[in-house]
Amino acid sequence: MRVKLLISVVISALLFFITPRANSTTEPLIIGIDADLSAVAIEGGVAISRGVELAVDEINAAGGILGRKLKVISKDHRGNPARGVFNINQFSEMPHLLAVVGGVHTPVVLAEIEVIHEKNILMLVPWAAGTPIVDNDKTPNNVFRVSVRDAEAARVLIDYVKNIGLSNVALVLERTGWGRSNLASLTKAASEKGIAFTSTHWINWQQKDFSEDISAIRNNKAEGIILVTNVPEGVVALDEIAKQELTKLPIISHWGIASGQFASALANPIGMYDISVLQTFHFSHQKNSQSKQLLEAYHNKYGLVDSQAIGGVTGLAHAYDLIHLIAAAADKAGSIEIDKLRSALESLQDVSGAVKHYDAPFTKERHDALWSKDYFMTKYNDKGHLVTIGQK
Repeated sequence: MRVKLLISVVISALLFFITPRANSTTEPLIIGIDADLSAVAIEGGVAISRGVELAVDEINAAGGILGRKLKVISKDHRGNPARGVFNINQFSEMPHLLAVVGGVHTPVVLAEIEVIHEKNILMLVPWAAGTPIVDNDKTPNNVFRVSVRDAEAARVLIDYVKNIGLSNVALVLERTGWGRSNLASLTKAASEKGIAFTSTHWINWQQKDFSEDISAIRNNKAEGIILVTNVPEGVVALDEIAKQELTKLPIISHWGIASGQFASALANPIGMYDISVLQTFHFSHQKNSQSKQLLEAYHNKYGLVDSQAIGGVTGLAHAYDLIHLIAAAADKAGSIEIDKLRSALESLQDVSGAVKHYDAPFTKERHDALWSKDYFMTKYNDKGHLVTIGQK
């Protein structure tokens, strides 16, 4: 009797240790999404989510990552850094977490940097552009970005200012880490190109009155405005520009205003303004096979829609490419262990994406995959859709 009892205990103990280990090789791997899905950058958050979902569909249809399917779990930080940190802590407790995909807001991702590294989580960034997000002084660095980098964006914005014949422009920047990051990079780029800033103006989140600042811009005889805001603050600035009858003033914008329903939020038709917006992806600009595949998959899953009308399209393409990149890294490493995945991401070569063909998307020293040569300017058409310059 005692022998049977001993055998039963041993078998139970073995099952206790073996069963979870067996299950761990069959349970889906989790891709977390930590983004603004309900507040000021909802369009960008939805676009990022759809890019992840479309890539996951393709990867799962091909057998998953190392034989395991992917599962997407989304959390809404609503643009709040504290909520973002809370979300990252929750993701860190999930078994089988592969990586977390961030959202639009630089201040949120910056607040998450410490806990990302403390918990040894890989963060994939498809939008937030602040230079310190990647240049975070962490070794090893767990943040990988397919997006704009502010230090590079400044060169493109200033070059565009110069190319359209302006030499004196005002700055309108949101009062956040993103705005401060852009002030530093824009100041450096402007000094190199001989562009002068007539004045610098800061706008707070949820600020409603910008009349004094626009009056100062007029009085200082600015020839144009470089705008670095998200949608709500951009609307406040543009509505005031219309009130003061300055709609002919060229607006050269970072891509924050492309993260939400910008055109529909304006008090006046967008066709009244001269607005140019920085972008990295457009279905009319990128016509490679992966871009065509992404558009077809988008239509099949979310319905037929004019490609110009897809909101936050850069976030869609960036997120799509990032998921395919981490899948390629897992195949290269033959592992989903974080340190091995990081090393594989840093040594990937020859991966075709929707945004571009990545000869070497990342290295140990460089965790940004896109640089100034990958950026271009677009304009809003009368329908409120961003189009490549020269299109209608």
